[in-house]
Amino acid sequence: MRKRDWIKVYNAQGTAEAHIIKGLLESSGIPVSLDYEAVGSLLGLTTDGLGEIGVLVPIQWEKVARTLLDQEESEKEP
Repeated sequence: MRKRDWIKVYNAQGTAEAHIIKGLLESSGIPVSLDYEAVGSLLGLTTDGLGEIGVLVPIQWEKVARTLLDQEESEKEP
């Protein structure tokens, strides 16, 4: 798949959060790719966008992924 066939569904603040979200989506059968700047992960920074990691899914999976992420977020709320 070409990069333009993928869409960002989540913006993680660091690799740990990105891999948690990636695992959540993949456990539901959704293909996932992570998009990040090498320097952010190298230095371990998450300031002013540096170190942010985009969680991408194929466009046809966007609705399913966003629904799953919304459900996960609502379960966290008290």
